Amino acid sequence: MSEKAEIKTKIRDVVEGQREELIRLSLNIHDNPELGLQEVKAQKWLCDYLLQNKLQVERGVGGLATAFRAIYGEGRPRIALLAEYDALPQMGHGCGHNVIAAAAAGAGVASKIVVDDYGGSVVVLGSPAEEAFGGKIDMIGAGVFEDIDAVMMVHPDTQNVVAVSALACVSLDVKFWGKAAHAAASPEEGINALEALLLAFNAINSLRQHIRKDSRIHGIITEGGMVPNVVPAYSSARFMLRATDIDYLDTLRNKVLACFEGASLSSGARLQYGWGEKVYAPMKSNYSLACLFGNNLRLLGREIDDSSVKLNFGSTDMGNVSQIVPSIHPEVCIAPPEVSLHTPEFALAAASEEGHEGLLDAAKAMAMTVADILTQPEILKRIKQDFADEKQFAK
Repeated sequence: MSEKAEIKTKIRDVVEGQREELIRLSLNIHDNPELGLQEVKAQKWLCDYLLQNKLQVERGVGGLATAFRAIYGEGRPRIALLAEYDALPQMGHGCGHNVIAAAAAGAGVASKIVVDDYGGSVVVLGSPAEEAFGGKIDMIGAGVFEDIDAVMMVHPDTQNVVAVSALACVSLDVKFWGKAAHAAASPEEGINALEALLLAFNAINSLRQHIRKDSRIHGIITEGGMVPNVVPAYSSARFMLRATDIDYLDTLRNKVLACFEGASLSSGARLQYGWGEKVYAPMKSNYSLACLFGNNLRLLGREIDDSSVKLNFGSTDMGNVSQIVPSIHPEVCIAPPEVSLHTPEFALAAASEEGHEGLLDAAKAMAMTVADILTQPEILKRIKQDFADEKQFAK
């Protein structure tokens, strides 16, 4: 057995030795879902586990109370493994973040044996509030990623995928202000704020025919009146716009805003709007890093299609990380293809035997990829050159 193969065998043994603890960690997070920036229990359980396994832990990094940084080793290269652990409103872990968190923690512990023998360091970064707040964007602004050489995070899904291409995303909040009136006795005296919002919705529905097929516009009415016999004087909505690149996202902004401005003009209702302060950037999957991870996932017996990037029509703040550090955001299968993310069915899968095997394989594959980088200095050079050349996994 070669030295590299022996190291990877040891990594697999370490993760298997932690099997019960990692599954318990995943289930504790799963059974106690916490929304973004409220992940107090999840943070404690993760940090306790990492402390028990001799990583140095700092809580509250990046100005986020429920973020953390756990480090083993002191030198470079420094490889980061990202944990997410926020849940969805009314659905719990329908995105499987409990699996992501436990896998990152397990990979961090398993990577210690490589750091001991070859130097470098491994960092488990706890990044809260991915679903709605974009916690990683704040962490980037605070300099948390400045000394990181490469980043990995594995997401559960319905297939094994080496590289994911997520969309850029921005939110839009709109309000219409009209004039109340009795809807039956004197409707002519009113200005209908709800009708203004419905006009905008219809205009956006028409716009969807004339935008790029890899873009998305979707929204909800958050307020549209109180009683049917009063002309609504106020209405509000929240929209999300997504595109494969920032330039086209800006194009969408102008087109969508024109729909609301036109509705204001035709209805007489006054428009007020505000764009979200945080823009989720598109995901860049580093070619060499993705290939390494794919080879290791294959060694674990998982079949993968690594011939192309999977276009994920969702968005993630991991995209922002990938713009500044070589990164990957692969997926491991824990559920059949007919199960969609962000559903109660996927939440069940995240606590199933398939979910447990997914988190263990994700932990092993990440730690094995850390071993590739730390034992072969030329690999990191290729990863960084790919990043400089913007060489991504084949689309």
